[in-house]
Amino acid sequence: MPINNMGNTFSYFEGFDKLVHLGFFFVLAVLIFWGRINSLKNYHLISDLTIAVLVTFCFGSGIELLQWKVFTYRSGDWWDLFADMLGVAMAIFAYILLHKKQDFITLKTKLLQ
Repeated sequence: MPINNMGNTFSYFEGFDKLVHLGFFFVLAVLIFWGRINSLKNYHLISDLTIAVLVTFCFGSGIELLQWKVFTYRSGDWWDLFADMLGVAMAIFAYILLHKKQDFITLKTKLLQ
């Protein structure tokens, strides 16, 4: 996007960009979990959560630092990083719920055999 058009961006409502950050980082964290599960063929709750939080935090904070220090036409916003981490927290919540459901299904099938 050209620099002179930055002031003409359209927003559906105030804070829409935070919702976009939340959504993108939710999807990013879900994809990290999905990739870990498919590559390891198993759930490793603590290591999966640690990797997802570290990768997404470093990525989100790196983007905000670049916007703050490098790109003069952008500004780093720590509320964007908060929205990023809120999206990751939502993905973690979903992952834990699905993880517990999978444990319950596994236990149920073992008991029925």
